[in-house]
Amino acid sequence: MIEFISIYGQEIVVKIGEHIFISLFSLGLGILVAVPLGILVSANKKLSQLFITIATILQTIPSLALLAMFVPLIGIGKVPAISALFVYSLLPIIRNTILGMEAVNKDTLDAAKGMGMTRGQIVKQVQLPLASPIVMAGIRLSGVYVFAWATLASYIGAGGLGDFIFTGLNNFNFSMILAGTIPVSLLALLFDWVMSRLETRFKPQTTSLKEAK
Repeated sequence: MIEFISIYGQEIVVKIGEHIFISLFSLGLGILVAVPLGILVSANKKLSQLFITIATILQTIPSLALLAMFVPLIGIGKVPAISALFVYSLLPIIRNTILGMEAVNKDTLDAAKGMGMTRGQIVKQVQLPLASPIVMAGIRLSGVYVFAWATLASYIGAGGLGDFIFTGLNNFNFSMILAGTIPVSLLALLFDWVMSRLETRFKPQTTSLKEAK
């Protein structure tokens, strides 16, 4: 294994960089679309259920099939891979955003309205901060999925650690399979740990009356 690293060490670093880029770019797009969309539709129960259903249907499409569907439209390389991973990242984020917004105590919302706050102010200053731990949990789950699924991007020439895995499978090279699998697992675990810390960081701090006294 040491000999393998000495030969392919530089290439492993490059593939890790490609994998991180594909994963984070896809997830970033998913966050930019899913969080505002989840906030927007959460006010309407029927609409929110419709969007969750659509996102669920999209996620039932096999990942390789979804990648293949993007190839005739966009071609091969990183763009179709990012597009497919973006679609897969939507469901956990949309679902958790909607659930988080709906979970905010109605009495709290009524109190905010009684203070004269507008709908936009309530969302920004009350609902979203209180819903943030649930939203972050959705981003955390989606990110772990995306880091794992990004290995399939190798099939359409997008690069990443999947290159090592599939080359190893084709050539019965166990060291090469490990060179792709271990970094992917570590990246997913690292992302999960970072997001767990951010969840704790953004968790609303509440103090009971008893503690205040």
